[in-house]
Amino acid sequence: MSSKPRCTLIVDHLAESRVTMARLLAQVQPSLPVCEAGTLAQAESLVRSRSVELALIDFTLPDGSALDALRLLHAAQPEARAVIITLWDDDEHVFPALQAGAFGYVLKNRPEIELVAQLRRIRDGEPPLSSSVARRMLKHFAAFSEHYPEPAAPAAPPPGLVPVQPLRPGMVEEPEVALTERETEVLQRVGKGYTLPEIAQQLALSRHTVADYVKQIYRKLDISSRAEAALEAARRGLVR
Repeated sequence: MSSKPRCTLIVDHLAESRVTMARLLAQVQPSLPVCEAGTLAQAESLVRSRSVELALIDFTLPDGSALDALRLLHAAQPEARAVIITLWDDDEHVFPALQAGAFGYVLKNRPEIELVAQLRRIRDGEPPLSSSVARRMLKHFAAFSEHYPEPAAPAAPPPGLVPVQPLRPGMVEEPEVALTERETEVLQRVGKGYTLPEIAQQLALSRHTVADYVKQIYRKLDISSRAEAALEAARRGLVR
């Protein structure tokens, strides 16, 4: 275990934004100190001297970008979780960040009550993804699906063999992972960008029960983020 002091790291070039996020974090994890960095260089110094449990990173920095911050954090502390929290929600920012290993992507111009809910999800180990970002991802991969239409249906497999989904370019053939009916309902709603409380209300379940279903789905599908869940829901035809 690291002997360095623990903290949540906020990397944002705007002091006002750092103050706001620190205040919101205090509502969720009051016992965990907050470290602030306004530049990539300051973030690098803190990463060397502190044990970072969570980093909230804005995309724009005066001496780099969130992608640089993600890389240095993952190289120095691979167990740390990093979430992008920014104003940018276009493809040029969302996809590179997720590909670089961001644990989630949150838009900081959302109401504070929504941001606090997202922070609580992070605390509970649930990767956060703003609903508009989830919709953007679904739209992107729906376009991908149209560009690469499904091949003709293969012949029926011999008895005893489990059929698999047709492959698209770049996909590796794997058996389809079976989900229960309830897990499928939860995955569909995660893919549509609904929050856990919203899913719980729709399915008349407790939030804790829905969170357990999400964990089971992540484990079965070997995924770790709402982004991946949204892609899997789209691949299975659960969202259009």
